Amino acid sequence: MGISRRLQYCHQGFDPPHQSDTRTIYIANRFPQHGHYIPQKFADNRIISSKYTVWNFVPKNLFEQFRRIANFYFLIIFLVQLMIDTPTSPITSGLPLFFVITVTAIKQGYEDWLRHKADNEVNGAPVYVVRSGGLVKTRSKNIRVGDIVRVAKDETFPVDLVLLSSDRVDGSCHVTTASLDGETNLKTHVAVPETAVLQSVANLDKLVAVIECQQPEADLYRFVGRITISQQMEEIVRPLGPESLLLRGARLKNTKEIFGVAVYTGMETKMALNYKSKSQKRSAVEKSMNSFLIIYLIILLFEAILSTILKYAWQAEEKWDEPWYNGKTEHERNSSKILRFISDFLAFLVLYNFIIPISLYVTVEMQKFLGSFFIGWDLDLYHEETNQRAQVNTSDLNEELGQVEYVFTDKTGTLTENEMQFRECSINGIKYQEVNGKLTPEGFSEDSPDGNRHTLMKEEELFLKAVCLCHTVQISADQTDGADGPWHANGIASPLEYYASSPDEKALVEAASRVGVVFMGTSGDSMEVKSLGKPERYKLLHVLEFDPNRRRMSVIVESPSGEKLLFTKGAESSILPRSKSGEIDKTRIHVDEFALKGLRTLCVAYRRFTPEEYQEIGKRLHEARTALQQREEKLADVFNFIERDLELLGATGVEDKLQEKVQETIEALRLAGIKVWVLTGDKHETAVSVSLSCGHFHRTMNILELVQHKSDSTCAEQLRQLAKRIKEDHVIQHGLVVDGTSLSLALREHEKLFMEVCKNCSAVLCCRMAPLQKAKVVRLLKTSPEKPITLAIGDGANDVSMIQEAHVGIGIMGKEGRQAVRNSDYAIARFKFLSKLLFVHGHFYYIRIATLVQYFFYKNVCFITPQFLYQFFCLFSQQTLYDSVYLTLYNICFTSLPVLIYSLFEQHVHPHVLQSKPVLYRDISKNAHLGYKPFLYWTILGFLHAFVFFYGSYLLMGEDTSLLGNGQMFGNWTFGTLVFTVMVITVTMKMALETHFWTWINHFVTWGSIVFYFIFSLFYGGIIWPFLHTQDMYFVFVQLLSSGSAWFAIILIVVACLFLDVVKKVLYRHLQPTSTEKAQLTETGSGINCMDSMCCFSDGETACTSVRRMLERLMGRCSPTRVNRCGISLNSLCCRRFSYKLEPDEPAAIDA
Repeated sequence: MGISRRLQYCHQGFDPPHQSDTRTIYIANRFPQHGHYIPQKFADNRIISSKYTVWNFVPKNLFEQFRRIANFYFLIIFLVQLMIDTPTSPITSGLPLFFVITVTAIKQGYEDWLRHKADNEVNGAPVYVVRSGGLVKTRSKNIRVGDIVRVAKDETFPVDLVLLSSDRVDGSCHVTTASLDGETNLKTHVAVPETAVLQSVANLDKLVAVIECQQPEADLYRFVGRITISQQMEEIVRPLGPESLLLRGARLKNTKEIFGVAVYTGMETKMALNYKSKSQKRSAVEKSMNSFLIIYLIILLFEAILSTILKYAWQAEEKWDEPWYNGKTEHERNSSKILRFISDFLAFLVLYNFIIPISLYVTVEMQKFLGSFFIGWDLDLYHEETNQRAQVNTSDLNEELGQVEYVFTDKTGTLTENEMQFRECSINGIKYQEVNGKLTPEGFSEDSPDGNRHTLMKEEELFLKAVCLCHTVQISADQTDGADGPWHANGIASPLEYYASSPDEKALVEAASRVGVVFMGTSGDSMEVKSLGKPERYKLLHVLEFDPNRRRMSVIVESPSGEKLLFTKGAESSILPRSKSGEIDKTRIHVDEFALKGLRTLCVAYRRFTPEEYQEIGKRLHEARTALQQREEKLADVFNFIERDLELLGATGVEDKLQEKVQETIEALRLAGIKVWVLTGDKHETAVSVSLSCGHFHRTMNILELVQHKSDSTCAEQLRQLAKRIKEDHVIQHGLVVDGTSLSLALREHEKLFMEVCKNCSAVLCCRMAPLQKAKVVRLLKTSPEKPITLAIGDGANDVSMIQEAHVGIGIMGKEGRQAVRNSDYAIARFKFLSKLLFVHGHFYYIRIATLVQYFFYKNVCFITPQFLYQFFCLFSQQTLYDSVYLTLYNICFTSLPVLIYSLFEQHVHPHVLQSKPVLYRDISKNAHLGYKPFLYWTILGFLHAFVFFYGSYLLMGEDTSLLGNGQMFGNWTFGTLVFTVMVITVTMKMALETHFWTWINHFVTWGSIVFYFIFSLFYGGIIWPFLHTQDMYFVFVQLLSSGSAWFAIILIVVACLFLDVVKKVLYRHLQPTSTEKAQLTETGSGINCMDSMCCFSDGETACTSVRRMLERLMGRCSPTRVNRCGISLNSLCCRRFSYKLEPDEPAAIDA
C-alpha cells in the first residue's frame, strides 16, 4: 500500500497520496470506537518552499552546477591534470573552478536560506486549537486534519478550513482572498445552520460530526463535500461547497472570530497546490553564450589535434625525436604509440584550456544580480500615490528587456485605473444619466419639469432594487450598527462604505444609493433596502453564483409581500437571449452605444415565480448541491433551468478611466518597433472603444474583424478574405479585432493563416478572452518560426498564465491583488513605467551584457593564442609560455574588475535621450549586438591582437639576447612575461576604449588593475616564497622592467594593437553611423553627470546613503529638480550639458 501510495504521489504532485476519490474527516479527531477503523494518513501542516536541506545542499548543488557545460568541462580538465603529466599545475584549472563553484553555491545557498527562514516563520506562527474542552496555543505546523481551529479578525487562515461557526448568529464571515486570486474585495462564507449555533469552545467540543469531501485539488473555486452531524440519535446531512471552505492564505475581515475544522493541511492546501513551479526562463543572451562556447570548444579541439599531429610530424626526424639533451627512458621507448598520442592530445588540451572562459558565468551572474538593484532604486519608476517602487523577482532576464518585439497587455487595471464610475443606464428602453444625485432621462436637464422630481417611477425603482439585491457587496462592520446615520434633504442616506468582489458591483450599488435606493446590508438570511427612506426587508432564499461560462449571477429573494423573485445580471450576450419580454431591441441598441463610449456594460433582468415553480426549483437545487459526483454539471443544468423566460429591466454603463500617459507609452512602443496586442475579457465594442481612446488603434487605421464565428468554415473564409484585403491595401495600417470563440476556431485548424494576418497588422485586439486563451496566444507567437521575444503585462490573477508564458512577465501593482506581481519577473506600479523599463534599463542591460560576453571571449583568445604560437618555437614540447600563477590569476584578478564595473555602470547614450527617442530601441533588436557577425569581429580581433603580442615581442626582443640592463640574456620566462604584460595592458585599455561613461569607479578599477598587476609581479618575483616548490619567476619581472628596450616594446605593441581599433571606430562612425551613434552626437560636452564624486548629497547622510544616492544617479536621475530637493545648489554640480528634445513633463531647466 505504501509503495503504490508513493507512486500516486509522484504522479499527482502533492503529498501524501490518496487511493480513494474522497477523504473522511472526523471532527476533533473523534474516531469510531467500534469496528476495525484504520485512520487515513494526511500530510502535516508544514509549508516547504525551499530547495535544499542541510544534508543534500552540497551534492544537489554540485550536481546542478556541473550540468553547466563550462563547469563540467573544467572539471574534466582538472581530473586530466591530476591523472597525467601535464605542462601546467592542476591548480591552474582547479582554483578558478573552485572559485566559480563556491561563489555560485554561496549565492544559491543564501537565497535558499531566505526561503527556509520564510518557511519557519509561517510554520512556527502561533495558532489556537480546540482540544480537551479548551483552547490550546500551538504552532501552525502542529495542526492536524480534523482539528478545530480558532481564527480571529485580520488573521490569516493557517490551513484550509470548513467553517463551523462565527461570532454572528447566521454563521457567516467575510474574507479577502487577495493573496490567492488577486481579488481584494470581500467574499462571504457561511456555515451550515446546525454548527452555526455552536459559538463557544464547550459546545464545539461536544460536536460529533463527519466530513466527507474530495481529495485535494488546485482549483480555488471548487470544493465538493458533505457534513454528517449526529444530533439526538439522528444524523443530519448537509452539503458543503466553496462557500463553506476558508482557504489558507486568505484573511478574515469584518468578523470577530470564527471556528473551522482543518480539511487540507500543509502541501495539500489549495494555496500550496497552486505554487506553480515557474519554468526556467532563459534569455537570448544565455543561448548565444552557449552557442559561442561550443564554437570555442571546437577551436580548442582543433588547436589541440593540430598541435599533436605537428608534434609527431616534427618528431618523424630522428634528431628531433630524441635530441641528445633530452633522452627517452626505457619505459617511454616501449609505451604504446596510441596511448602516447592520447596523452599528448590531453596535455595540449590542458595547455590551451583557458580559451574557455570559466569566470564568464560567475561574472554574468554577479552583473545580473547587482544590476537588478538599479531598477528598484530608479525614482522614475516610483509611484508616489501608492508608495510603490519597481520590483525585480527574476534578475536572469534583465537584458531580455532590451529585446522585446511583442507586448501583450491586459486592459482592465493595466491600461485603465480599475476605478469604476457609474455613467449612465437604460431602464425600460429609456436612457438615464446621473445628475447631482438624481436619475435624469436623456434629453432632460435638471431645470426641466421632468428632470427635477423626487420620486422614482415603478420601472426605475424595480431596476434599482435589482441592482441593490443582486450582488456580493458587503458593508463595513463599523457601519452596520449605525446605518441609520444622517439623511440628506432629499431623503437619501449619507454614503456607506461598501466592499465588493467586483469594482463594477460596488460602483452600481453606490450609484443606486445616491439616487435613492440604498442597500443597508444583510442580517442573517435577509437583505435590507431603503427606497427613498422607506425600509424594505427581502429574504435571501438562494444565490446562483457567477461563473465565467454563464457570465451572469442571480439571487432568488422573497419580497415583503411574500412574492418569490429572481434577479439576474450579467453580460448582454448571456441575458438578452434568455429574455422574453421588456424593451429588448432598444436596450440592445443602448448597450452598443454604451460600449462605443468605452463603458463596461451589464444587463439586468428579473422573473416572478409561482409557488409551484419555486417548490420545483428548491427541490432541484437541493439535489444538485448535495451531489458528491458531477456537482458542477448538475448545478449548471439547474441554473439554466431557473434563469430563463426573463423580463428585461435595463442595462448599466460603468466607466473605467484610462491610466495617465497610456497613449504616449503605446505610441512610443510602436515607434520602437514593438507590436502591441491587447488581450481582454471585455465585450467587443467596449474593447474597441478603449483601444481607440488609448491610441492602440488609430482613427486612420483600417479595422479588420474576426468575430462571432461559430464554424471552422466561416472562420477560415473570413481569414482568407482578411489576408486578401491586407495584400490589396498594403499601404494602409491595419488593426485586427478577434473574439474568444473565433480565436479558438482559428487556432484549432488555421493557425498559419491566422498568424499571417496578425503579423501584417500593426495592432491586434483580442476580446472576450479566457485566461488560458491569453496564454495560448502568447505561446503561438513565441513558437512561430521567427521566435520573437514576447512580454506580457497584467494586474490580475487572470493574467498569471499569460505572464508566466511570455519570455518576460510584468505585473502591475493594481487593485486586483498581488497574484500577478508574485508570479511576474518584474513588477511596476503603472503601465507608463514600461517605456523607461524597456527603452532605458533594457537598452543599457543588453548593451552591457553583450559587450561583457564578447569581451570575455576576446580576452581569452588574446590569452591562449600566444601559447599556441609558442609551440612552433619549442618543438611542440608542451612547454608553457606563462607562469602557472599568471595562468590562474589572469581571469580572476588581472582582467575581471574593469569589465564587471563596465557591465554595471555603462551608459553609451544619456537615459533621457533613449527615452525621448524610442527609435533607438530598434538598433539593438533581434539580438543585433550578439549575432555571429559581431562575435566573429571580436574573435578575429582577439587572434589579431594575439599575433601582434607574440610576434611583436619576438621581433623586438626575441632575437637580441643581451637587452637586459645587467647584460644578462633573455630567457623563455622573460619572453613569456613580456607577452603577458603587453596582453594585460592591451585588453584593459581595450575595455577603456569601449567605455563611454566614466565614473571614478571606472577610473579606479581600470588603472588600478594595471597597477595591481605590476605591484603583484614585483612582489611575486622579487621574494623567495618558502611554500613554492619552484620559483621560475624569481627576479624575472624586475630584470625585465630594468630594460629600456622592454618598456619601448611594451608601449609600441600596445599602441600598434589599439591604433587599428581606433581607426576602425572613427571610420565607421563617420561613414556608417548607427542612429545610436548619431544620438551620441547630440550630447555636447564631455565628462560625467556629477557621478565621479559624492558631492551631491545633503548633510547628515551616512556614507551608505551617499553611495546609494550616487548609484541612483547612475540611472540618469541627476535632474535639477531632484538635486534642489536635496538642498544642493545647481552651481555645485558638475553635470554635462545635453541638447535634445525635452519630454513634455521634463523640467525646462535641464541644461544645468
